[in-house]
Amino acid sequence: MKALVITRFGGPEVLEVQQVPDAHPAPEQEQVLVKVEAGGLNFADLMTTHGGYAGTPKPPLTAGREFAGREFANAKDAAGGRRVMGYAQWGAFAENTVAYRNLVWPIPENWSAEQGAAFPVNFFTAYFAYWKAGLLEKPAGTRVLIHAVAGGVGTAAVQIGKILGVEMYGTSSSEEKLAKVRELGLQHGINYKQRDYVDAIKDLTGGEGVDAVFEMLGGVHVAKSVKCVRDFGRVIVYGAATGETPQLDTRILYAKGASVHGLWLSYLSANRPLMESAWKQLSEWVAAGKLAPVIGKVFPLEQARAAYTFLQEGKNYGKIVLKIS
Repeated sequence: MKALVITRFGGPEVLEVQQVPDAHPAPEQEQVLVKVEAGGLNFADLMTTHGGYAGTPKPPLTAGREFAGREFANAKDAAGGRRVMGYAQWGAFAENTVAYRNLVWPIPENWSAEQGAAFPVNFFTAYFAYWKAGLLEKPAGTRVLIHAVAGGVGTAAVQIGKILGVEMYGTSSSEEKLAKVRELGLQHGINYKQRDYVDAIKDLTGGEGVDAVFEMLGGVHVAKSVKCVRDFGRVIVYGAATGETPQLDTRILYAKGASVHGLWLSYLSANRPLMESAWKQLSEWVAAGKLAPVIGKVFPLEQARAAYTFLQEGKNYGKIVLKIS
């Protein structure tokens, strides 16, 4: 079968579309075989190519952790199988992939495979960010700062925040991106190329700060994000898109009683009750028409290097999707 292979650790140039042995379902009943039609591209996939993602096997390995397609109805045929979207650690960017049954969900009837492939990582991550921040049950009026608000997780977090009644502040690199996210429900856009977001938050909140920051930049931004929260605020860290090691002197937490929380979907995905609870709520919102993936660009699998480069350079709005078959 055709697959996107990480041939060695490095940048997008290490990616090659190759013929590899077919994926076969494991004998355990807990796994299913899926004929993949589309795959969602994430920052974690970029980190994987560099060998910077925890637990990454040595290359060569098949790339991708998010997919949509059809379950095989039997050992040889996917034609009659249900349409599904799913999450895996590796191997999603291939014509066939094996996934755990509890990490595969039905694609909504009116969604395309591309939309399905753009859902799991972004929306589960955004949902768990609100959960970790303690904001799912909070009354309306709480404030959240969302970094990279025009990206995949950012646009998902804005949609969820709108449902929850949260006042949202978001950072991005361009006015054009911020304008698009405002259409989703973002109230306050901050162009970080024009203004330091710490100063902007101070001014926009009258010096009070926000209740939570969703942080995925790394480097100095963890400490800067702490400066944006008010008393007992929380910074939820779920990535390091800058590629820089997070920097934080924990003494800056003392004065506000602030805290920093880690969020790793790879870890949380192993907690079946937690995932089922999240899916129950997310699927209800989807059915009500309140959530939908934002897709910025679709690349054919043969242009995977260009897709990874596009994401690496921060040019994307919403999700980048690979068309597999």
